[in-house]
This record gives sequence, C-alpha cells and structure tokens, in this order.
Amino acid sequence: MAIITIFSGSYCHGDKIAKNAAETLGYKLVDEEIFTEASRKYDVSVELLQKAVLDNLPPLKRIGNEREKLIGMLRTTLAEAGLQNNLVVNGYLGHLLPRTIAHLLKVCIIANFDYRVKQAEKFDNLPEKKASKIIHKDDKDRLQWTQFLFNQSPYDEDLYDITLPTSDHSIDEAVQLICQQAKSDAVKTTARAEEAARDFVLAARVRLALAQAGHDTETFAENGEVIVIINKYVVRLERYSEELKKIGSQVEGVRVIRTRTGQNYSAPSIMPMRDFELPSKILLVDDEREFVQTLSERLSTRNLDSSVVYDGEEALKFIASEEPDVMVLDLKMPGIDGIEVLRRVKREHPNVEVIILTGHGSEKEESLASDLGAFAYLQKPVDVDHLAQVMKAAYRKISDTQNE
Repeated sequence: MAIITIFSGSYCHGDKIAKNAAETLGYKLVDEEIFTEASRKYDVSVELLQKAVLDNLPPLKRIGNEREKLIGMLRTTLAEAGLQNNLVVNGYLGHLLPRTIAHLLKVCIIANFDYRVKQAEKFDNLPEKKASKIIHKDDKDRLQWTQFLFNQSPYDEDLYDITLPTSDHSIDEAVQLICQQAKSDAVKTTARAEEAARDFVLAARVRLALAQAGHDTETFAENGEVIVIINKYVVRLERYSEELKKIGSQVEGVRVIRTRTGQNYSAPSIMPMRDFELPSKILLVDDEREFVQTLSERLSTRNLDSSVVYDGEEALKFIASEEPDVMVLDLKMPGIDGIEVLRRVKREHPNVEVIILTGHGSEKEESLASDLGAFAYLQKPVDVDHLAQVMKAAYRKISDTQNE
C-alpha cells in the first residue's frame, strides 16, 4: 500500500480531499500530529517547529543552522512514521519525503486564482481585495518552503506525480483519481520500497545528528551505508569530512559512512589569507578535555584556530604571556572558577572579549557575568556556527574600539 502526500494551495479544498481520500482508502491521515510528536520527542515547542517551516523564527534563532535542526527533527519524525505505510500526509511536511521511496505518491491540489478568490468569498465571507491578499500571502509562504528545499516553485509539476486543478474537478472526482493511483502497481509496496523507507529513516537520523552539531548537509543511505553531501565550501575539506564521519558513525545502524562534495560546492574565486572579521587569537578554557578539544577542531574547520587550556590558573598564565582577542570560558572549573577568571581578565586585560560557555549556569550567574563585562553568555551544547557568529561580533567590537 502507498504513502500519499497532498500539498495544496489555499482555498483549493486540499484538507477535505486529503481527509476523504484517507477515509476511502482506510489510510491514516497525518498532518499536525508530526509537529506534536516531534515536540514531545525533542522537547521543543510545536510553535517553534511551525515557525521553522514558515521561515518565521525569532531573530536569535536565525543565527547558525537552527532552522535546519528543527526541520531535521520533523524530517526524522515523519520518516519514522512513514515506516507504517498506508498514510496520507497532508500539508507542508510531505515535501520532506524523498522520491527514493518507490511507493510514494505525491499529489498537488491547486486551482486558478479567480476560483480561489471566489471560494474565499463564499466560505469565509471575505471581500475580494482581502481574499486576494490572503491567497498571495499563502502562496508566498509555500514558495519560501519549496525554494528552501528544492529551489523550485510550490506548484511546479516536476515535484509531483499528480496535479489536480479543483477548478476543473470536483472534490469527489479528485478523491477518486487519487485512490485509483494509490491502488496501482506503480506505487505498490515491495520489499525494496520498504528498504528504501528504512534507508530514509537512517539518512534522516544522521542528517539531524550533524545538524545538531552545527553542520548543514544532505544525507543519503542504502543498506547501512550513508553518504554525506557537503554543499558549502570549507577551508580544510579533509579534516571537515573526518569530523562529519565521526559524528555520523555514532548513529545506530550506520555501517559505513562516506562524504563527497555536492553540485553547489565551490571555492571562492579569490581566496583570502583569512577572514579579517574573525579573531586571530582565540583561547578556549574548559576542564572537560574531550569537549574543548573537539570544539577547537570544529572551529578550525571554520578557519578559527584556537589555543586550549584546562583550568582557570592555566588561563591566567596564558593571558599574562599572550593576550588573546577572544576567550571562550567555562564557569564550573576546579580551583579558580570561571567567574573569578572573568573578573581578573576584565580588570587586567580589558580589551579581551570573554564569551561564557557553560552547561551548568543560572540566571544569577548570567547576570553577574554580564555585570563583570562578559560579551555573551551561551549554554552547552552549542551550535558551532552560532558560536562563530558570536566570536565575529566580539571581534567587530574590538576593531570598532581600536578605530575610535
């Protein structure tokens, strides 16, 4: 039996068609429950997940790859639900299911603009001008989604197996056509199709693990072998690839993991010696040795080389001999703790910008750190791209101060 996705323009009766098709086929209708399940599983709000889809995240959530992480949670939740088969997935999330799933039937419900305006006038009692404005806004929301995923328009026929204009077909006719196609041999569930669905689950889990570590990639899987596609240029490709493989290999079910560059991967036409908006001297201070060493390695793949020390006393000795531009400082350390290090550094080396990075902080400590002159206060686990952006902002402050 098939998995059916239904993506509809507003005022095209998409919800009604999806509901009736599911009832006729005896399939389960899936829509908002994916948001609810992802919210429960990953401890994020439904509202935040919905905003990620609509590209309406609050400003602080737009730094780094927060959107990709949230969509990765939805993708993985949907992939796991897709193992059941006999589903009708209604709405935006159906676009997260890949064509590699052979028993997938992708349906677009659309109608001409005038028809949609008349439906809005009829069912919601809207004046023509307001109806037109709402429909344009709805189409714009759908456009940003399919451009984000495929760089295509939302109603591009290439994205679908069936496109049904409801200005030409009744609801019953549309349901009948969908059900006929769902019962055809073309979308019949086979052993290979089920294997492809399981492959997608694994690929989605690896992609999410990479996103949670701060990496924006694509992933594909087949029989436990995962391919990670790198689309964005990095300075140290081999080192970066090893980092991705190390993270991905920890996902259950991965037998082999490989990386390759994608079609969009290309070096800048002019390679600068370094990005002068980024600090040239960085000191990382944390008593969790494995964590801070891994953080240093990940920063290096972003052209951010750093020195590492493991306690407050070492940090003060290092700064006395070699003053960094930016210091990333843990709070909870044996001996001289982070707050005391911050106090001394800002008193004796006021030009050093200090970013607090802690897994055990409190509002009181955050307030105290701010009063002592910390540039930012971040919580572990940290998005490496987000941290890089904060470092860039800190160095910009240093440069502006020096130029005054």
